[in-house]
Amino acid sequence: MKILSIFLISLLFFAFPTAESTGSLFFVDSSNHQFFRSQSSTDVFQSESMLLAEVGATVLVLLGFAPPATLSAAGSSKLNEVLSPNPFDRPRAVFMLEVSGIDDPLVVDPKSALFSKALKSSVDLGSSKADIQLPDGDEVSVVSLDEPRRDYTEEEINDFASWMGGSYEADATKPLLGVLTIPLADVDNVNLRMSEKAHREFVSRLLALFHNIRKAMEMHGQLLKTSHRPAELIMGSFDGIKISSLLATLAKIYDSLQKAYGGQIVGVIVFNGVPQPESKALMNVMYTSGPSRRWLEDTKKSLNTTVAAQVLVRRTLAWVIGLVLIIATFLGVHFLVNMPLIRDTLLYSNVKLE
Repeated sequence: MKILSIFLISLLFFAFPTAESTGSLFFVDSSNHQFFRSQSSTDVFQSESMLLAEVGATVLVLLGFAPPATLSAAGSSKLNEVLSPNPFDRPRAVFMLEVSGIDDPLVVDPKSALFSKALKSSVDLGSSKADIQLPDGDEVSVVSLDEPRRDYTEEEINDFASWMGGSYEADATKPLLGVLTIPLADVDNVNLRMSEKAHREFVSRLLALFHNIRKAMEMHGQLLKTSHRPAELIMGSFDGIKISSLLATLAKIYDSLQKAYGGQIVGVIVFNGVPQPESKALMNVMYTSGPSRRWLEDTKKSLNTTVAAQVLVRRTLAWVIGLVLIIATFLGVHFLVNMPLIRDTLLYSNVKLE
């Protein structure tokens, strides 16, 4: 009887599928332009989760490139429900971030202006990692937000606190172990005590994120001065314990990006309730294979040689024709000047040619 009970319990366990790992996905639109479709209560988009590969395809289209050929018809339909219908109106700049430790930011901060107005969906985190296939070469600029910053100074902490509208109270006896205060909307401020290891590591990640975002905006300013502006992907991940502080920082970051890019940038933010190590990032950047650099150099050299030969022939022909015309002009002037001042008998006579 006991064996039969165990068998029935096992049968019931395998009969019902286990719940899939899902996260929240937010498409944050521009502050002054609409690159995503408007979400209404009748949308069925939220009822079906997007695969990570479909999220990667969405990012690729937002950058101004064609989606991968492996995208299924169902995936194409999901992209159509997310993106604006105009294929020639893409921001060509994307801020993409994976946030671990929270499933839905609206649960923590339901009044968040950044996410409450965004197009929301769910994402299937149980699917395999997705690769964003970017074209090789100078077509796209990628800035990673995962570069750590461990050796920071109190001046940098003060700079970050001032940027957030908060403050930093340094400890005179213990450098870098003060208290960082971050203001939050409609609630009390958050105090991060650097003397506590967990808080210190969290602040270190915030400072790294802040520093890398500034680096991305500086690079954007340099790209604006070039004749050929590539697409821009700002991409990274974050795992923190103080989610409310992170949400406030993300809102400030996105506002700064909107000003720096003139509204020509959108956000794609994935929230995962399970903390993920850096090595297990959900999205990877891959470059499509193209012609080798040696092949490109040889082609350029051959093309330059052909053009140089054509220019030489044309210049030689122009010089020859010019010299002939100059000589003919001088000879004509010479004969005209030395012509005798008498009436030409042939010219002025009534000669009849028979």
